Amino acid sequence: MSDNNGSPATIRFTNGGAYERYMGIWSQAAGHTFLDWLSPAAGLQWLDVGCGNGAFTDLILSRCAPFSVDGLDPSAEQLEFARARFASHASAGGAGIPIAFRQGDAQALPYDDDAFDVAVMPLVIFFLQDPAKGVAEMKRVVRAGGLVTAYAWDMPGQGFPYAVINRELKKMEVKLPQAPSPEISEIGALRDLWIAGGLKDVEVREIIVQRTYRDFEDYWEIIQGAPSASAILGAFSAEQREHLRANLRRELPAPAQGPFTLTARAHAVRGTV
Repeated sequence: MSDNNGSPATIRFTNGGAYERYMGIWSQAAGHTFLDWLSPAAGLQWLDVGCGNGAFTDLILSRCAPFSVDGLDPSAEQLEFARARFASHASAGGAGIPIAFRQGDAQALPYDDDAFDVAVMPLVIFFLQDPAKGVAEMKRVVRAGGLVTAYAWDMPGQGFPYAVINRELKKMEVKLPQAPSPEISEIGALRDLWIAGGLKDVEVREIIVQRTYRDFEDYWEIIQGAPSASAILGAFSAEQREHLRANLRRELPAPAQGPFTLTARAHAVRGTV
């Protein structure tokens, strides 16, 4: 995939259901550890920046006893999935908690100053053209004493859950869609970004998570819905697809039959306004 200039296109997320199988499970696994570390008080007004299909929003509702939750994402399709997800959220323990989703840009948040107690950016910051602007915007909309926080897959350190696919596609000389700012997910870079943004009491931590797939076919089916890989695989010849399958089988700890487990690594950062 490339743009009209021949350079790799940016990654787009448009299918909430496919994303749920591909990344939502990974996101929530990391999100649980992240919230354990964050240990937020109850009754706060939350902003989920880059909420996607609502995977992390769901964790806020189920674990944090919020006063309210707002979610923002650029993808109308992802937001449609998120709204449907919470249409009957009372059955999941979210009765009476206001939830609102809005389409918009993380670098120009459509909210008033001092509107929230917590702004969180889950697995999003490396997708921003200007991560510093995203941090500044979160700081702007959070009240004094509130939290500005994020977690992101360790892209430079190969912590991304599907890093093996990216490596194999690069060996095949496939131009991959690129996140604009992968380097910002390095733990030191996140710390420096938060400090440069004027946040106080900045802390960082590593998050290690695992996911078990039913078998290799389960894994192969899931990556068909990946936002980057799906279009690439759809354009492959049968020979190219089989070549990739064979290489993945060799590189993954997948037995001939049965389940296997993969490990991923994320970095988290928090600071106070």
